[in-house]
Amino acid sequence: MRLENPFRVGFIATLGVLAALVLGGMIASLSTVITYIGVALFLALGFEPLIGFLERRRWPRSLAMLTSVTVVFGILALLIWAMVPSVTEQVNTLTDRYTVIVQDIVNSNVIEWANQTFPALQVEQAVNDGLLWLRDNIGIIGGGVLQVGVSIVSSVFGMLIVFILTLYFVSSMNSIKRVFYQLTPASGRARVADLTEQITGSVGKYVMGQTLLGVINGVLTFILLSAMGAALPAVCALVAFLGSLIPLVGTLSASVIIVLSQLLMLPSGTNTWWILAIYYVVYMQVEAYFISPRVMASAVKVPGPIVVVAALTGGTLLGLLGALVAIPVAAAILLIVRQVVIPAQNER
Repeated sequence: MRLENPFRVGFIATLGVLAALVLGGMIASLSTVITYIGVALFLALGFEPLIGFLERRRWPRSLAMLTSVTVVFGILALLIWAMVPSVTEQVNTLTDRYTVIVQDIVNSNVIEWANQTFPALQVEQAVNDGLLWLRDNIGIIGGGVLQVGVSIVSSVFGMLIVFILTLYFVSSMNSIKRVFYQLTPASGRARVADLTEQITGSVGKYVMGQTLLGVINGVLTFILLSAMGAALPAVCALVAFLGSLIPLVGTLSASVIIVLSQLLMLPSGTNTWWILAIYYVVYMQVEAYFISPRVMASAVKVPGPIVVVAALTGGTLLGLLGALVAIPVAAAILLIVRQVVIPAQNER
């Protein structure tokens, strides 16, 4: 680069930096909107296998879309309507038992063992101080009643936007694909269309498979806890369902939360919590080696190390959404590498 006019070069470079900063600020401001669009597109792709299943049975696409969306969201609405009263009642019970739970924690064998093992740490006093601080500052931690209300309204508004965008993407998925294909060169349009169909099909099957795993875990958890007379069966079932949606660590994290909640909620002397611990150890093995391979057989085929790296990277960059979409994105990249990059390198 010839520096005949340093002032002009510096001025242009400054303008480039300012443009990059403005663009970055715009993207940061639109992060919520981008997240809504990503979630809606992800959910819309999840409907495609079900719509395709109905189309192969000679259903018109419009009727297949209407039936799929109505059935899925109808079942979701019924589940929410049935679970909200139970969840509310159980959360109120948990709140009422706060003092009892605190006392159980203080008097538990864990605290006694920690005091005996680490006498210099004064574990019991530290736990008491921490629980008292949490009780006195719970309002500050939550941001106050007004902030909680604003968060609830924002969440409901976000869910409504995602719902509307999902309906739009489902109804216009083929049109979106056609527009995308027209933006590619005519010579490679057929190849791009084939790869796109493979990627979207894989993502759709992944969404359906992961949702099915969550439903299985949630239903089994609810049945087991109800049969055992355990505390908070509806809340624990919801935690199990949401945890199973997160790859790798979701089921394990949800299981730990449920077992600890039962350990704290159940009366002293009850051994239900360790029965649940054994159940979840067995269930995770069955899910990993029997249920998941069959449910996800045709969805995403990604080597184990890449799954771990993709999930960790996606979760770090985009949080929960990143962890959810990381594996299908990794599968799409692997598909492109295998069918485009490697053949191109072999031809050289």
